[in-house]
Amino acid sequence: MPEKCLTGPVAGKDTHAKEAVCIHTKKIYDACRDKDCLEDLRVYMPRYAQDVVDKAVNVKARRAELIWVYIDVESVSFNRGFYTVDVKYFYKVILDVFTGVRTPVEVSGLATFDKRVILFGSEGNAKIFTSQASLEGLDNQLIRMANMPAAIVEVVDPICLNVKLADVCECNPCGGCDCIDVPESIAAVFDDELVMGGEEKRVYCTLGQFSIIRLERDTQLVVPVIDVCLPDKECISSSDDNPCDLFRRIKFPVDEFFPPNAIECNDFRDLKNRCV
Repeated sequence: MPEKCLTGPVAGKDTHAKEAVCIHTKKIYDACRDKDCLEDLRVYMPRYAQDVVDKAVNVKARRAELIWVYIDVESVSFNRGFYTVDVKYFYKVILDVFTGVRTPVEVSGLATFDKRVILFGSEGNAKIFTSQASLEGLDNQLIRMANMPAAIVEVVDPICLNVKLADVCECNPCGGCDCIDVPESIAAVFDDELVMGGEEKRVYCTLGQFSIIRLERDTQLVVPVIDVCLPDKECISSSDDNPCDLFRRIKFPVDEFFPPNAIECNDFRDLKNRCV
């Protein structure tokens, strides 16, 4: 077994570290990134918005916003140390609904997407207890019954690629009832009850989603310490006597007047190929 690194002063002139200390942190055991094209997601409309959609002749996408991400982690029974991460995305899709030659009506609805990945999260059999106080009682310990890795999902608002309007078949409601279980906190984002069936027309959207999913676990690591972390910037406080002093310290917002280029071309000869 290789020799362990010990805490304490670090000897030798080949390093700038002064000592090695033990810290408690979260270690990333596995991670993945993905670029999902979510095709034809049904958009569930509130009651007032569905009444407008039923009379629509066309719809146009404005944008899509990520409301919330539900995450569930379960161990894989046939492969020790691996876990399934089930992710459910909740989106708010904002649309322009055209009912004729009049000005389009802005409405918003709910779209969802489910995703599952398998990542390595190692094993941990120790039960973790902490003396951190909780709001429900005095000095109650926060108990963890299982030492499961924590799943972290990093995601940005999706890109709305396409949206379309479809008629609901009279004899067969085009795939049946797509009823979903919407948490109360998600439903509260909308002003009215979401329509799950009985509508005349439905809206489907296609979203582009970038995401990073990782599994983390509490661990203790020995890290080198170079020096203490001391801020080198002084705090700027306002003055009631002379507020212009504070204004003079503010840097001129050059980027607000001259937006930076998205792509910088270092070679003019390659300008045509790289800057489009």
